Amino acid sequence: MAGAIGGVALPVAIYLGVTAGDPAARAGWAIPAATDIAFALGVLALFGSRIPAALTVFLATLAVIDDLFAILAIALFYSDGLTFGALAGAVAVFVALLVAGRRGVASRWVHLVGFALIWFLMLKSGLHATMAGVLAAFTFPLHDSERAASCPARTLERDLARPVAFFILPLFALANAGISLDGVRMGDLLEGATLGTILGLALGKPVGILAACALAVRLGWARLPSGVSRSMLAGAAMICGIGFTMSLFIGALAFRGAAGAVDPRLGILLGSALAAGAGALTLRRAVAVPSTATARRGSRSAVVDATG
Repeated sequence: MAGAIGGVALPVAIYLGVTAGDPAARAGWAIPAATDIAFALGVLALFGSRIPAALTVFLATLAVIDDLFAILAIALFYSDGLTFGALAGAVAVFVALLVAGRRGVASRWVHLVGFALIWFLMLKSGLHATMAGVLAAFTFPLHDSERAASCPARTLERDLARPVAFFILPLFALANAGISLDGVRMGDLLEGATLGTILGLALGKPVGILAACALAVRLGWARLPSGVSRSMLAGAAMICGIGFTMSLFIGALAFRGAAGAVDPRLGILLGSALAAGAGALTLRRAVAVPSTATARRGSRSAVVDATG
C-alpha cells in the first residue's frame, strides 16, 4: 500500500512539474500512475524460481493497487457529464449483488447478468465503464451457501485466467499500442507530455515506491518481505514503471479531443522500455549475488561445520 501510494504520487508530481507551462499536456497527468500488471509479472517470470514468492506477491499487489488508482482517476476525471438516473440504477444493482454475494448466492448467471447491467448503466451514467469491473469484483461471493467448502470467487478467477491471458489482454494491447514513428525527431523527446511520461515512469515510479517503502519500514508500519533483499525490491520498483497498456488507454482518453496536438505514446513506449530494462538488469544482479546476511549465515555455518 505504501509503495503504491508513493508510486502514484511522485510520477504524477513529476509529470505536472514538467508540463507546468503546457496546459494542453497537463491533461495526461494520470498516464505515469499506472503499472501494467501482465508485463511487470512477465519480466519477473524471466527469472523463474530465483525470484522469491514474496517479491512476486509484493509486485502483483502493488500493481493491482496502482491500477485501482488509475481506474478511479479515469472514472472521476476522464468521464463525460453525469446522468444521475443511470448512476442511481448502477448503484442499486451493485447493492443488490453485494447483498446476494454476502448471503452466499453463487449462481454465475445471477452475477453475470448483474455485472452486465452495472457496466451498461455505468456507461450511460457518464462515468467510464471500467469502474464497473471494480464494483462487480467486490460483489462476487467468497462462500457458497450450498457448498461450504467451495470458493466461487476463486473458481471464477481460475476459469477467467485463460480467456483473459490469451484473448482479452492481447486484444486490449493491440487496440491501444499502435504507434507510428514517422516524422519523429529527437526534439520530440523534450516535449512536455513525452518527457513528463518518460521521467514519471522510469524515474518517478521506482523512486516513489522505494521512498514510501523505506518510510513505512522506518516508522515501523511494515518490514521487508521475507527473503527479499533491498536490491530485489529496487528491481521490482523499477519494473513497476512499465505502464504500457493502461497508460496508453489513459493517454487516449486524456487527449481524445486534442486533434493530434499531444501524443503521449512515444513517451509511454520509451519510459516503459527503460523501466523494464533497468529493472531486469537490477534483478539479474540481485538474484545472482547472495545478500550480505545470507553470505554471513553461510560463513557461520561453514565455521560451525569445520569446528564441530
